[in-house]
Amino acid sequence: MENGAAPTAKPVIVAIDGPSGTGKSSTSKAVAAHLGLSYLDTGAQYRAITWWMVTNGIDLDDPTAIAAVAGKPEIVSGTDPAAPTITVDGVDVAGPIRTQEVTSKVSAVSAVPEVRARITELQRSLAAGAENGIVVEGRDIGTTVLPDADLKIFLTASPEARAARRSGELKGTDVHATREALIKRDAADSSRKTSPLAKADDAVEVDTTELTLAQVIECVVTLVEEKRAGK
Repeated sequence: MENGAAPTAKPVIVAIDGPSGTGKSSTSKAVAAHLGLSYLDTGAQYRAITWWMVTNGIDLDDPTAIAAVAGKPEIVSGTDPAAPTITVDGVDVAGPIRTQEVTSKVSAVSAVPEVRARITELQRSLAAGAENGIVVEGRDIGTTVLPDADLKIFLTASPEARAARRSGELKGTDVHATREALIKRDAADSSRKTSPLAKADDAVEVDTTELTLAQVIECVVTLVEEKRAGK
């Protein structure tokens, strides 16, 4: 019967939350690929709508202006963990959304309730349509977007470790400046009124400070497999 076991495995929805630099994206993609699940980077969706606002000259100091156009851009996320894609109005924005300009403005745009409502709706529909299950990573997945997720994981790491990782990703950036930017963004995302960055009460916390990426992936895969096995 073992050959028939895989297809009958029930779809599993995994929520992975945490601040930047904890290894969230790398872990989520690898876990999804290993287990044959879909993958969704919700941060990319918020970056995409921010990129659209910047490109269209929306006043990002004015929440009312942001709210008024939150429904305009068409954001499409590809959920293949081996090659996740994101487009806005048919334009591939995977590169442009990672610029410093977008990074510095995404917290302000993400804090607007109308933006969160729009993106949350997208996220829930993608999760509902994932036949085998999905790994969804972000900041408010376990608490707000998918509160009934089968497994919730909250990744943490020290500010120093996170800054070192982010500086490694963003070649040539200053670790101290990166650390300050991370702490500032954490504060903004944790204190916003709508769906703040927070650990769900029933989430498993994994501190990645002293762990290699492979160890984090192994830990999360084990948690998912135990959940699937009903342990």
